[in-house]
Amino acid sequence: MSTTDSLALCKRQHATLFSAQRRYLRRLALLTLAVTLYYLWFFHAFGISWQQWIGGCQQLSRYFLRMFVWHEFASWPFGYYFSQIGITLGIVFAGTLTASLIALPLSFFAARNVMHDKPLRGIALLVRRLLDLLRGIDMAIWGLIFVRAVGMGPLAGVLAIIMQDVGLLGKLYSEGHEAVERSPSRGLGALGATSLQKHRFGIFTQSFPTFLALSLYQIESNTRSAAVLGFVGAGGIGLVYAENMRLWNWDVVMFITLLLVAVVMIMDLLSARLRQRYITGKPIPLWQTPAANSGEARSPAAVD
Repeated sequence: MSTTDSLALCKRQHATLFSAQRRYLRRLALLTLAVTLYYLWFFHAFGISWQQWIGGCQQLSRYFLRMFVWHEFASWPFGYYFSQIGITLGIVFAGTLTASLIALPLSFFAARNVMHDKPLRGIALLVRRLLDLLRGIDMAIWGLIFVRAVGMGPLAGVLAIIMQDVGLLGKLYSEGHEAVERSPSRGLGALGATSLQKHRFGIFTQSFPTFLALSLYQIESNTRSAAVLGFVGAGGIGLVYAENMRLWNWDVVMFITLLLVAVVMIMDLLSARLRQRYITGKPIPLWQTPAANSGEARSPAAVD
């Protein structure tokens, strides 16, 4: 039997499978066509010409070449750069830790399995809408608002991080509370535990790994995002970015970028150690065999 005959026989035997494959290929082709048409419409609607696209790519290549040629590297003000990175880390830690402490109690008020009684559902709805409002405004916008309110400097950056992270972490924490197993809370309730005890030992004990992982990740994320705050006057390393971009010092921009990448990598290693320590943990032997115990008891005599 030839290959063509074998393929035809296989198609007859598995007609449903080949029909599903044809439908999948048709949908994939339609999706590819739709995406292509969208890009064509986008370039046409916003007046982006091919000359502009090619010219922008060439300009970007020249910027990248300048980034990797460091002129007079030994005379750069390294102390100033590292001090600004230190200020950025101070802003990030103060803002994220404060936001975590505020978002944790709010997350219980937003969790449906905590506020499940009918009179409390309205409170949960209001808290969830508040969290939506806080995280719906970008950190840079909050930075502009607080720069006008409290002036330029790290305080505006800390407040901007707090406002956005309270909304983001509060939402994520509440989802972590809602995903826990309800049996421990019911068991604690049967034993006469109060609502606070059920939330503390029945819910938060299970959602704590999520709480810790999200908080550590947000510290890493804010380290990258806080650089934008300097552009709006909220202090930190973003001010160095803005100064050197205006002066076309792309070599300094690349150096600062590499420093930030190194800081993020170090923080990722530290957070991985913390997650391993407080989430994974170490196995603790709860019971040993009598033989092992007797062996340990006889070991001093054997030595004697």
